[in-house]
Amino acid sequence: MKLIQTTTLLIVLSISVSIHAQDNPKEKQSKPDKTTYYKTRAIEDAKFEQSYKAENKTEAELFWESQEAYENNLKKRDKKAYKAYMKGKQEAYAEHYKHCDQHCHHSNHYYHRATMYYYGYHDHYYYHSPRRRTLSTKINLGSSGLRLGVF
Repeated sequence: MKLIQTTTLLIVLSISVSIHAQDNPKEKQSKPDKTTYYKTRAIEDAKFEQSYKAENKTEAELFWESQEAYENNLKKRDKKAYKAYMKGKQEAYAEHYKHCDQHCHHSNHYYHRATMYYYGYHDHYYYHSPRRRTLSTKINLGSSGLRLGVF
């Protein structure tokens, strides 16, 4: 009787171990790794940021501050995840830049953040009108003569 119980117990244990061993690789394959997850998350966040329209200035400032806080917390918590997240943001912003022209209307907050992800947005955010050249004249009167100069 003990022999039958021991044999049955060994068979049940070996079957459960083999089933568990077979399930383990499937779980690892279906679960994305950390870098893939954060890169995908960054692309989704970037698409949302590109289509975001705030109701007022305060709402926009709160939104962009929360995005910056999320990135800073991620950087402190996990450097590898942060690098993957930033890589995803760079790719998404570069892709959007290719077709973003006059029909895209983004806020100054957007362009400020976009300069951190993709170099092409630098011109949008830091555009300054050309300086006007001014002409100054100088007149000196003295006892020796009259001088007139244009500088």
